[in-house]
Amino acid sequence: MMPYGTAAGAEAALGRSMSWAEALWFRYSAAMPELWLTSHIALVYLVMYAVAPLPVMVLQQLAPAYALRHKLQPGVPQPSPVSVYLSYISESKGLTLSVLGPFPLIYSAAFKLFGVRTGLPLPSVWETAMHLVVYSLVEDYLSYWLHRFLHTKWGYEKIHSAHHEKTAPSGFAGSYATGTDLTLYTITLFFGPAIVPSHVTTHWLWFSIRIMEAFDAHCGVP
Repeated sequence: MMPYGTAAGAEAALGRSMSWAEALWFRYSAAMPELWLTSHIALVYLVMYAVAPLPVMVLQQLAPAYALRHKLQPGVPQPSPVSVYLSYISESKGLTLSVLGPFPLIYSAAFKLFGVRTGLPLPSVWETAMHLVVYSLVEDYLSYWLHRFLHTKWGYEKIHSAHHEKTAPSGFAGSYATGTDLTLYTITLFFGPAIVPSHVTTHWLWFSIRIMEAFDAHCGVP
């Protein structure tokens, strides 16, 4: 919830007129409790997990011969896109419950600890781009070493093997993993924002980009 109740008050605090984006953000979030605002991260996760793999799935459904020619593993039996989607919905119940349950609360607590902003001003394009570069570098470094650990004998057998039960390339396989596996990778997402705090809208953009990258890496289409 912002400390000013009117647009005039917000502009007085900024010392300038709000941009169109800031005016939209003010109207949307000014009276919203902070816990509810930060809990939007759950909506970002659920929407991106459901939507990001759809373009390739639609391509496979409408033009299977074309899609198969561009698959990295064309020899692997490919289940129908519809069956893959239904299987994903069935198998992602645990992920959905965690995203709707403890994750928003943990995120909100971390949000306050790391000083993430929700008010005005909104970050500039340059500031947002710099944050995303830092977050990408930090996450890429950490996830590389995490992935190597998960492919050690102990890490693979105890944590990571479930992720490789899916043999047919599919974007939906990106989230097919144990809760421990998903939690460890989620922590790598948080490290960048923890080191370099930003606006909550940058967080949403960052998480959206990273989820799309995960699905792109598992879809089997270069």
